[in-house]
Amino acid sequence: MILHFSITSKDSPSGNHTFPKGSNITVSLDVLGANCSKAYFYLGNDERVLIEREVEVNNQASSFRCAVNLGENDFPNEDGLYYCHFEFISNGTRYYTAFGYNNFCYPETHFVNETQILIYNEEYLPPEWLYGGVMYQIFPDRFAVGGNTKRREDAVYNDDWENGIPEYPSVRGESFPNNTHFGGSLYGVAEKLPYLESLGITCIYLNPIFEAFSNHKYDTADFLSVDKSFGGDEALANLIKMAHERGIRIILDGVFNHVGNDSVYFDAYHKFGNGACVSKNSPYYEWFTFNEYPHSYESWWGITNLPRTVRCESYIRFITEKVIPKYMNMGIDGFRLDVADELESEFLDRVVKAVKTCKKDAIVIGEVWEDASNKIAYNERKRYFRGRQLDSVTNYPLRNAIISFVKDGDADFFVETANTLYRNYPKHKLKCLMNFLGSHDTERIITLLGGDRDNGEPNSVLAVKRMSVEQRANACALLGQAYNLLACMPGVPCIYYGDEIGMEGYHDPFNRAPFPQKSFESGENASFKRMNEIRKREQELFTAEYMKAEAVSAGVARIIREKDGKRLTVVANMSQNAYHTNIKRGYDLLEDKEVCGSVTVEPKTVRIFKED
Repeated sequence: MILHFSITSKDSPSGNHTFPKGSNITVSLDVLGANCSKAYFYLGNDERVLIEREVEVNNQASSFRCAVNLGENDFPNEDGLYYCHFEFISNGTRYYTAFGYNNFCYPETHFVNETQILIYNEEYLPPEWLYGGVMYQIFPDRFAVGGNTKRREDAVYNDDWENGIPEYPSVRGESFPNNTHFGGSLYGVAEKLPYLESLGITCIYLNPIFEAFSNHKYDTADFLSVDKSFGGDEALANLIKMAHERGIRIILDGVFNHVGNDSVYFDAYHKFGNGACVSKNSPYYEWFTFNEYPHSYESWWGITNLPRTVRCESYIRFITEKVIPKYMNMGIDGFRLDVADELESEFLDRVVKAVKTCKKDAIVIGEVWEDASNKIAYNERKRYFRGRQLDSVTNYPLRNAIISFVKDGDADFFVETANTLYRNYPKHKLKCLMNFLGSHDTERIITLLGGDRDNGEPNSVLAVKRMSVEQRANACALLGQAYNLLACMPGVPCIYYGDEIGMEGYHDPFNRAPFPQKSFESGENASFKRMNEIRKREQELFTAEYMKAEAVSAGVARIIREKDGKRLTVVANMSQNAYHTNIKRGYDLLEDKEVCGSVTVEPKTVRIFKED
């Protein structure tokens, strides 16, 4: 049997299974090679079956077609996550099928491998200024020194910027101060704006900048102050002004799930005088959950220097009425929300509302490591994409698929991941996905592509371990191709500082070394610049709503994106052999030449063709 299962509506591009509330949706099944006597359609949500009905069969010869129209009369069409499938009886045997499946089953196995439908009721549209742009993630202490900033009295400083090794624990996972700084500042970032502009950057994402004890600043000490070692509020205001003059936006890391134990609010060491650990009468006492006061309390993943906050009303109002308005009024353009999965839906609603109230075209991106459309975390089905919440999310699934594809030639995994995200994410969310190859939480991408795997060596070994000349040359070649592929996918590419020049490093903290101040114009970033220039020039194609990915040969994938009669065809050959494809008439954007007829795509190469 040959089956074709489809879900269509005039409100969504072909192949996308997300629809605005009130859409008329047609779910249909075409089967060739079956003598069908009966067919049934089922649709439900997490709680119950909503539709269970026999559908009319148009049975001619050995094929049949059945369709269900989900309109206001027979479908609640409320925003939410739904699942559906067809069952049919052919020659006395019952078959089950959903999108991408052709499986035999018995009647009692309903709702297995079903097709997902997402209905959204959008209140805040993502800002168009991010569409077609390029983001750049900066770890402030490690990017650039600049300005006359004050050093923290409670910090250790490493002045060997060019060759310094980040502080690390003797054993991975062991607690350590994480308080060794290299002296980067927001003034330094501002001085590097010409470089970032030349790279094609349109938006900077800053890791946490609020006052904190550590170098990473995820242990907030004071939400209402920019860390003085970064230059304080004045440095942030200066950076925003200078960046905006160049057309570059600024977004901050919003770490609202926990604070530092050495903070104004928790005050474990009684430095500030009014924290939760000082007195149960503290205005911050209800912000935390104490098991045995004051030394035993709930913390993030059991890390005691990161006490977890309780989203009580006073805490919510503090974040939404003081913290967010302060930085939005300073001119920032949005937030990336740390550990979004751990933020309750009501709290997330109010955070997003606060941001959008201050600036309608601000962006709110959540840190999510899995498929955000159907994520369940902490016994809650997340509703990130149902409306009134996130503009988009971090795209870890795509990162993992690209690495597997580029490194090992797994085209099937890449194609399935790309198509699943396209199918499950609303079209306006797809346009501003934060697509990346590396971040402060992952190994450096060039190390993953070319270095020896981390086989659990001691940190003292990983701290100084580097690739051979040959390994690095191969990895640099793969890195350029990986970025070309990333930049062609729905969403916005985000470059982790230094990835464009091939900075090496294993797991945290070795992926957070200082950005070299003298050698960064070495030419290694040429492929990133070229791809970003192409994206800017062909922005219409790179924001196209339609996408289809397919594995066309072992280790070879083709991605098609279309808009207004124009097509972008990406052929990624990650096999060991040349691949031949046919382009009727088009332009090779990377080779900068016209093509017509047979085209050879060399091994480990990505080619991008613009076609009419």
